[in-house]
Amino acid sequence: MDNDIEKNTPSDGATAAQSLQLEALQARLAKAEALYDRAPCGLFSLDDDLRFVRVNQTLLDWLGYRRDDMLQHMRVVDLVEVSWRDLAVARLGAWRQQPGSEPLELPLTRADGSSFHALLSGHSAQDTTDAGQESHFTVVDISDRRAAEERLAEHGGFLQTITDRIPARLAYYDKDLICRFANSAHANRYGKLAAEMVGSHLSQVVRPDLLPEILPRVASALSGEAQSFEAERTASDGTRNFYQIHYIPDFQNGSVEGIFIELHDISERRRTEEFVLEANRDLEERVNERNAELFRSEQRYRLMVDAIQDYCVYFVDDDGIVTEWSESAQRLHGHHRAQIIGQPYTHLLCSDSSSEEGADPEQVLRLAKTHGQWEMRGWRLREDGSRFWAHTVLTALRNEAGESQGLSCITRDMTAAKSLEDVMNDLNKELEKRVAERTQQLVAANKDLDVFSHMVSHDLRAPLRHISSFVSLLQEQLGPTADMLTQQYMGSIAKASKRMSLMIEGLLEYSRLGRVTLDSQVIPLGPLLQGVITHLQQENQDRAIDWVIEANLPLVRGDAMLLAQACGNLLSNSVKYTRTRGVAKITVGCQPNPVGGMIFHVRDNGVGFDLEKAHNLFVMFQRQHHSMDFEGIGTGLALAQRIIERHGGRIWAETALDQGCTFYFTLPIEDPQPAELLTDSTLAALH
Repeated sequence: MDNDIEKNTPSDGATAAQSLQLEALQARLAKAEALYDRAPCGLFSLDDDLRFVRVNQTLLDWLGYRRDDMLQHMRVVDLVEVSWRDLAVARLGAWRQQPGSEPLELPLTRADGSSFHALLSGHSAQDTTDAGQESHFTVVDISDRRAAEERLAEHGGFLQTITDRIPARLAYYDKDLICRFANSAHANRYGKLAAEMVGSHLSQVVRPDLLPEILPRVASALSGEAQSFEAERTASDGTRNFYQIHYIPDFQNGSVEGIFIELHDISERRRTEEFVLEANRDLEERVNERNAELFRSEQRYRLMVDAIQDYCVYFVDDDGIVTEWSESAQRLHGHHRAQIIGQPYTHLLCSDSSSEEGADPEQVLRLAKTHGQWEMRGWRLREDGSRFWAHTVLTALRNEAGESQGLSCITRDMTAAKSLEDVMNDLNKELEKRVAERTQQLVAANKDLDVFSHMVSHDLRAPLRHISSFVSLLQEQLGPTADMLTQQYMGSIAKASKRMSLMIEGLLEYSRLGRVTLDSQVIPLGPLLQGVITHLQQENQDRAIDWVIEANLPLVRGDAMLLAQACGNLLSNSVKYTRTRGVAKITVGCQPNPVGGMIFHVRDNGVGFDLEKAHNLFVMFQRQHHSMDFEGIGTGLALAQRIIERHGGRIWAETALDQGCTFYFTLPIEDPQPAELLTDSTLAALH
């Protein structure tokens, strides 16, 4: 404040009392100016143009301006940010008209360009001076409060974020049952947002039909008693849900100011408990049923054990001491239970022979416990001193942990079987003698067959060679002078003798195949077929034949030479009966056999035949076409069948007239070691 009282010395007419009053007034004025200048808040006054008329030192320190600069050059709007100026001017005008209106919070700019939050208010009426009207205002620095509010808002947002991530439903109601906080899970239950829940009364949230159940518990919680209980709630879609609910009093300064509500969804747990309870009931029923079944089974077992006639069952411990004796054992051995319990099982054996195999009783026990089961045969002694031949099976009994529980002994009276076995041994000896005699006869018969084969191959074919030779000589002697009929007769004789010779050779080959020993080895079927095809191509160089051999044919086990002969007969058969085709097509492949192994096939596009009339397709000398149409004597398929069957396979055909023919056959398939494959010399022989 400017000092409007001049300091004058008292005039001569002034009294001493007036001088003292003036000095006191000047002291009080100086003290008031000091209080104004160092007030804890900022104070300033404005004229009608909103220029600074007065400003205290506190505000100058906050703003960083010099007093003269503010009083001479600045208006109050110079301290306000541009975005706040219109509001500040309007509010300042309102304060000038009506001091004491609501304060205004706004940022004020310091001399260094920084700002701080201030609470601005008009605090007194206007004063009229010579220069016009002045308005007085107060400034309070609220930067710390605003920072605290921002931190509190951030903390509240952080708390809301954390609680929104919790699946439990959380809420806080004051003592008037007004919601002050709710997380998202709680709000979603009522179809609202968390912010929408705040300010709602509990009765506006909870269904009316649930209030009678909830309000007593809420009242107890507000009286300071925590409440914990489980409740069932039905959702709008009819789903039954179960919750564990806690009402926790909020004590502040010894009084309850509200309650915390915490709900945990335990529906899955309750359903699991119900499922487990139902499963336990079902399990208990099954256990009872199983116990009853086991009891019935045990009863049946005991009845069976006690009722069997030719068998008996008893039990011994690991040392061979009898621990349980059944009625069937008493009936077979003659010993009463009291006589045998606690005795070694060797008491039942004859002293002159322990077992047929010669193992002693202790060794039998060790073998049974080691292998799990052991059998022995020998003479057993009854209580009356008689003997019987017995077959005994000792079985080691173990629990789930593998611990020994002793052994069971099942004994059968085999006396009758022993007698029968002796008779059978005598018969077997007699049979072996007869088999040896019959074998000698068969060996002799085979020798006779070999002699017959030798006779056929030499003596029977010799006249045929003579006939063929004399016919050739006769044809040469007659030459072209012979008439046509004579030449025809001589040609027929030559063909017949040649056919007869071929038939004899085929018959001998067929017979030999039945006695020859197979040289079994692992054979790559692909190279074997290539060797056969090479021979056929050389013999039919004037034919157009399309050979289709499937790649990666499997390895088979058998005699390489015999299998080459069988494949050669099948392929030669296809070459023969495709002669009428412009381009013959012969395919060799395989496919999986439904019953295991592989099925091979040789398919052609030849003339085929009527399969329904081919009853003797694989019989020697049986043909499906006339010899005038296709050469041959009918031995190839018969020989192929015998070779395939000697290897454990079978062969069959599928065909129709003028629709080609397919022969199928099977061979044993193996997974060989590399050393078992065909040698180079064998492959060379096949080519």
